[in-house]
Amino acid sequence: MDPLLLGIVSGLIGLVLGVCGMLAFSLSERQRRTVSHVDEPVLPEGSAEVLSVVGRAYVVVDAIDGVVRASPAAYAFGLVRGHTVVHPELLAMTARVRRDGVIEERSLELPRGPLGPGTLVVQARVAPLGEEYILLLADDRTEITRTEAVRNDFVANVSHELKTPVGAISLLAEALEDSPEDQETVRRFARRMRKESARLAALVQDIIELSRLQSADVVQQGQPVDLNLVLSDAVDRSRLAAENKNISILRSGTATGHVFGDADLLTTAFRNLIDNAIRYSPENTQVGIGVRSVDGLATVSISDQGDGLSEADQERIFERFYRVDSARSRHTGGTGLGLSIVRHVVSNHGGEVTVWSKPGDGSTFTVRLPEMDAPDDSTAATTTPAAEQGATA
Repeated sequence: MDPLLLGIVSGLIGLVLGVCGMLAFSLSERQRRTVSHVDEPVLPEGSAEVLSVVGRAYVVVDAIDGVVRASPAAYAFGLVRGHTVVHPELLAMTARVRRDGVIEERSLELPRGPLGPGTLVVQARVAPLGEEYILLLADDRTEITRTEAVRNDFVANVSHELKTPVGAISLLAEALEDSPEDQETVRRFARRMRKESARLAALVQDIIELSRLQSADVVQQGQPVDLNLVLSDAVDRSRLAAENKNISILRSGTATGHVFGDADLLTTAFRNLIDNAIRYSPENTQVGIGVRSVDGLATVSISDQGDGLSEADQERIFERFYRVDSARSRHTGGTGLGLSIVRHVVSNHGGEVTVWSKPGDGSTFTVRLPEMDAPDDSTAATTTPAAEQGATA
């Protein structure tokens, strides 16, 4: 074959192959763009606007339970991870709603995360959303559930605590009725009745105090309070109990600023701490009260020379009706509510109460309260000389 003709044929073949390659590449690109272009899921008209203001955690899933849209709260609660609904209980609800087309609502207790014992209580409502999607709404009820449990425990504990003195008084009254001629028995049972009556009165008073605390609004009703005067009042109210055990109450230091709050509630809190120190201190000992103001905080420490507390007891000592030694508490007349009242009062005043204790070395309860700016002459209270120089009761 003529070399010239061969070259022309070879060139034509190369040109054809090149054109075919370009056409194949162009077709491949067009197909790739067509395949990769997937429309974003479209929710029914108006759904996105409603979900944005619903105020609850929400998740929208498709026909295979893939997460189409979810609120930040749904991720924060651990309901969704990536594009997956985490909890099988929720997936079971979505499956039933998809199958039956009926809205379902349930209260669920779910693990908060993959690690640890924390749980989340949610009120879940699942409903169809258009023809393709399922909407899951979740309302966090954890705190409400915890509060209800605390309230129920409190009612149960109060019922139990009231039964003991009431039952004892009833039995003692029957014994007195059966022994009218035995003067010694009558006197002994009368003393027991008086003791049980006092215990019952103290318990009722503490319950009333707790109820009052729950309704008190320190922010709205508070005013500047001189902590030195509050402590003087609390010491005076505890003086008789101290004298009965020959216990000296020693005070030192002063609070230089005022705190904002309710003077009566603060007096109750400090009296409870002082009474507690007296109750658990041996006879012929001392209870110390130290007061100081540092960096805008008024700090009051109350120390006793009692048996002290273990670390486990220190973690629970502020719980309602918790007692380190139930038998001893009955003997000393404690209701188990005093320290709970203290914590509640201090917390309502923006402060904190802590305890340091060591078995055999007594206990020290410390209250820290934020002080106000220096009050003007119209609100300043007169500080007693005893409060200025320290007092011994």
